[in-house]
Amino acid sequence: MIYVGIDVAKDKHDCFITSSEGEIIKDVFTIPNNIDGFNLLLSSIPDVPKVKIRVGLEATGHYSINLMRFITENQLPLVVLNPLQTNLFRKAQTLRKSKTDKIDAKLIAIMLHSGNFKLHSDLSYHLQELKSLTRHKSRIKENLSKYKVSLNRILVIMFPELADLVYSLNQKSTYALLRAFPSKNALASAHLTKLTNVLRQNPRGKYSREKAILIKKTAAVSIGSDSRALSFELLQVLSFIETYTYEIRKIDDEIKDIMDEMKSPILSVPGISYGLGSIILAEIGDISRFESPSKLLAFAGLEPSTYESGKFIATGMKMVKRGSPYLRWALLEAARLISVKDPTFRSYYLKKKAEGKHHFVATSHVAKKLVRVLHHLLTRQLSFIPQG
Repeated sequence: MIYVGIDVAKDKHDCFITSSEGEIIKDVFTIPNNIDGFNLLLSSIPDVPKVKIRVGLEATGHYSINLMRFITENQLPLVVLNPLQTNLFRKAQTLRKSKTDKIDAKLIAIMLHSGNFKLHSDLSYHLQELKSLTRHKSRIKENLSKYKVSLNRILVIMFPELADLVYSLNQKSTYALLRAFPSKNALASAHLTKLTNVLRQNPRGKYSREKAILIKKTAAVSIGSDSRALSFELLQVLSFIETYTYEIRKIDDEIKDIMDEMKSPILSVPGISYGLGSIILAEIGDISRFESPSKLLAFAGLEPSTYESGKFIATGMKMVKRGSPYLRWALLEAARLISVKDPTFRSYYLKKKAEGKHHFVATSHVAKKLVRVLHHLLTRQLSFIPQG
């Protein structure tokens, strides 16, 4: 067997090639992160049957995507290692606290030789698209959340009493009100008819003329600060919130189209719609990678940690929280929803609560049960059927 260890970086990659007999075929060499470097790597690998080659690298996010695609397109068997695995393996090899790219390239090749690792499976087109879109959506939602926090900060300074006068600061009617009257003085001096119309048009009639009068009077005696700079910032923040909200809706439409094409049975599970379903499918990828639900549970970081030494066995250990945080969040959210919508899962949740478990602990137990169900459905392409 030929083992190729690659340590991935942004602008270059360090490579090491050895054989199963311990012969160094090519000592550590560096290739640039471009097509010439990729071809140099390819030409450095001995001309042997592809089944006798293993190429290994760490999962390093977006830095490794193009290299992984090049390797799979050239039909070379690829192993993608968890950085936690390589870190523990490095510590087991030496007591010295040393880590370099060249050392890691050799280390990965040695790991390939010493372990029986499962080959990386190239994701289908639909799953690749879903993963890209769901991760992109997550980043945009993070930015949207920051701007909503900024809006709250501005209003605490400008008009702190407003929060008690409306249902929510983050709703269409409040946004429309603040766009039309971006300061406490603007609200205090607003024409009552215009203020009433702005309120009535957006919350679908929930606010009356009396509400407009109350807002106007409260603004007149508000302890808030009136500032041109704050008003300018407020309008920009509202613009960003509107833009990000619109873009998220566009991403949701793209995700829905892909999910409809896939016809995945995950959408038959109560509480799992396009949003959660797309994240779960994208993060799981090829379900055949997971031979059992327990391996899928470990990948999501939902399994409990264990500690045993001699006669001592620790109890009440926390979940490991390793693996995909996106998948873990989606499964816990789906567990919360299915506990409400499905009688069987609801009964299981109440059983855990009756055992004295906290809400979040009980929900994590429901998530583990849900993982077992999802593994069965996705592996066999079956729709969810509620139990009688």
